[in-house]
Amino acid sequence: MNIKKIIPILEWLPNYNTLLFKGDLVAGITVGIILIPQGIAYALIAGLPPIYGLYCALVPQVMYAIFGSSRQVAIGPVAMDSLIVATGVSTLALTGSDSYISIAIILAMMVGTIQFIMGIFSLGFIVNFLSKPVITGFTSAVALIIGFNQFRNLLGVEFIQSDQIQYVIEDIWHQISDYNYHTTFIGIVSVVVIIIFRKINKKIPNALIVVIIGILIMKYFGKSFDDVDIVRDIPSGLPIFGIPEFDIDLIKELLPIALTLVMVGYLETISIGKSLESKQDEYRIRPNQELIALGLANMVGSLFKAYPSTSSFSRSAINQESGAKTGMAALISVVMVVFTLLFLTPLFYHLPKTVLAAIIIVAVFGLVNFKEAGFLWKANKLDFWLMFATFLSTLLLGIEYGIIVGVGLSLIVLIFRTSRPYVVELGKVPNSNFYRNKSRFEEVIIENDILVFRFDAQLFYANSGYFRDRLDEMAAKKGNDLKLIVLDAESINRVDSTGLEVLKERIKYYKKRGVIFYFAGVKGPVRDDLFKCGVLSIIDINHFFMRANDAVKFYKTGDREEQKKYAKYIHQAYQ
Repeated sequence: MNIKKIIPILEWLPNYNTLLFKGDLVAGITVGIILIPQGIAYALIAGLPPIYGLYCALVPQVMYAIFGSSRQVAIGPVAMDSLIVATGVSTLALTGSDSYISIAIILAMMVGTIQFIMGIFSLGFIVNFLSKPVITGFTSAVALIIGFNQFRNLLGVEFIQSDQIQYVIEDIWHQISDYNYHTTFIGIVSVVVIIIFRKINKKIPNALIVVIIGILIMKYFGKSFDDVDIVRDIPSGLPIFGIPEFDIDLIKELLPIALTLVMVGYLETISIGKSLESKQDEYRIRPNQELIALGLANMVGSLFKAYPSTSSFSRSAINQESGAKTGMAALISVVMVVFTLLFLTPLFYHLPKTVLAAIIIVAVFGLVNFKEAGFLWKANKLDFWLMFATFLSTLLLGIEYGIIVGVGLSLIVLIFRTSRPYVVELGKVPNSNFYRNKSRFEEVIIENDILVFRFDAQLFYANSGYFRDRLDEMAAKKGNDLKLIVLDAESINRVDSTGLEVLKERIKYYKKRGVIFYFAGVKGPVRDDLFKCGVLSIIDINHFFMRANDAVKFYKTGDREEQKKYAKYIHQAYQ
């Protein structure tokens, strides 16, 4: 057993040096500076007291630095997970109450446990059922939902909070005239300042700058802005260890939202990790290890008052751009958060909530991926509509149902594509031994008495009927002239029992009609399955050829020397 695979920190820590530390120090401080105001802001999205956002930035980061396979992914509170937490927990308890906080922490333990179990049993492949168009549609919709929900803090109006955007927009429309002038002014200015600094240089800690400006304005000019809502008291000190109290009925109610958080958190981490992986050659992302790391981050984090956390798009990108090379950067960010919790929380007393809303709105609206939508419209219309359907269902039905629709549509598209693969008739390229697609090569020779066709997929229960129908269609076009069918099986990598039965049935059918059936380019495992199912009781071993051209040549000339050699080779391989 390779202990370094289980505990990835051991891959880089023994060889750690001063050069690596310089990059990690700058990155750790930069991310820490951004993380502190973001943590406070995201806790408010989750419906929790601000300090719980900082708790999320402690133990989860440490656990991921030890067990995560990525050395640059930044773990902690994020806007998307925070909104999902608020959506799920708000139906069970009063926002901000002790029971609400307790449920959010239990949720973190549930999410971590599920992720850890999935990682141990190598279930990371499940994420493959969510295609990139689905992820794009879901992420873009959630970004809009989060952004519109923050208008209540940006404008100083108690708009309704919901993960169904139509209700939020309707409420904003009816109450927009009641906006608080001072709150709106500070919020809009903060948005503009953040955007300007982002345009100048993304490494500039724009969030920290507007936080400091907002605090100074409220502290020294507070009398002129006494109607602006501020954060007020944030308790100092580190979280105390405690085991969440579990209730079976509560766990049952939380399970759907926990599964949503598991999928969303894992998707975010994998997509970010893969993106960062492509920019270096030092390490490779291991999906199942990421599940284990996320699971431990949430499980152990919940013991120290953290709510569900995952990787952050923005902080991970900044971490990499700032020079982070290892997980030490995350540990440096943790030190900064610890210092803040111990000594600096009183400084945030005068922080306007509208400034936090501005930080969140600018961050999440950047996740609305118009570029990907445009690309999909040009490249693949089906993928575009898959993305759009997921986007629309998430916006209108809510985050949880958006995930369900996305997964469902992904499976439907997968089944549709595998059940109707590409099937084409091949023709002989003049003066050569090659057979090519007649739809793409006009000069190929098509003979009335010979049908050479290619089936570009595995042959199994979902597409065996389609295989039979397309074969019969192409054979019918040849009419009574047809004497030979050659199946080019180079693209068939697997055949199940249903596919085998369909093949045997078609061979028998055409044999009765006086049509010979040959196979060309059959892969070894597929050929083994054909022999085991009894196909040799219907046709001879000499009906198998290396290439389509060999099959046609054998049919026309009866040249048996080469075919005898190949048949002998097949027989030996099968034996």
